[in-house]
Amino acid sequence: MPSSQTRSRARDRNDVLNRPEFLSLNQRRDQGPGEGRGGGGPRRAPHRQQSQQEDAGARGSRDSSEGGPAADGGVKEDCMQLNPSFRGIAINSLLAIDISLSKRLGVCAGTRGSGAPLRSMVTLLALSGHALPWLCGTLICLWSSNTLAGQEVLVNLLLALILDLMTVAGMQKLVKRRGPWDFPPGFLDYIAMDTYSFPAAHASRAVMVSKFLLTHLVLAVPLRILLYLWAVLVGVSRVLLGKHHLSDVGCGFALGFLHFSLVESVWLDSSTCQTLISIGTLRWTPLV
Repeated sequence: MPSSQTRSRARDRNDVLNRPEFLSLNQRRDQGPGEGRGGGGPRRAPHRQQSQQEDAGARGSRDSSEGGPAADGGVKEDCMQLNPSFRGIAINSLLAIDISLSKRLGVCAGTRGSGAPLRSMVTLLALSGHALPWLCGTLICLWSSNTLAGQEVLVNLLLALILDLMTVAGMQKLVKRRGPWDFPPGFLDYIAMDTYSFPAAHASRAVMVSKFLLTHLVLAVPLRILLYLWAVLVGVSRVLLGKHHLSDVGCGFALGFLHFSLVESVWLDSSTCQTLISIGTLRWTPLV
């Protein structure tokens, strides 16, 4: 017995796989596939596949963020640019025609153009639609008026002028569209806050004033025709001077009609006008 035990111990020492550094190999061989310390061999495959999937996802997100060809947003965006809608084509075409015609009609824009001899007359016509002459003229007439009916009409006209001035100035600041020739605004333009092109303030004011006078004043037929003609020529003069586009003038005409309708709907009666006059001028005694 002792001799057999010594032989088995010698055999174990001579066996290389029984050494401590090779014990892990024996355990892995005995435990079989799918088992072992931490599931080393076969269990690494799912981790490797998961890492590969994460790398693929990271590459896809990087391509989409960089605008690569595989990004869906880029493809859709390219399709939208290459295939615009009919509405977009129509709007862009109308804007291009508007800009082209407005530049061609601006014959009085420069001092050496074909309309240079008419520049002074066109400038005077455009000045007749400026806000400053109408505001000052209305205030002077209101100060010198001595009838209740006249003061009622003039107060409502003054409110209509202020409404037109503030609305057009606000829309111009919001849109900030430049004129066809992009001239810097003058001193009078800064006073009336008419520094941009859309909508045309002169056209809006001319239509509103002419419609107001035609409604509340008794005028002969020739004078009525002249008022209509004056309103149209004021809008055309701004196009000839290169200050506005045709679309700016058209929108100004529509806005002037809208202002007139609004003032007519909230018309102030005589007593209210007298109260406003007494508040505005402390020394003004309302008429009885």
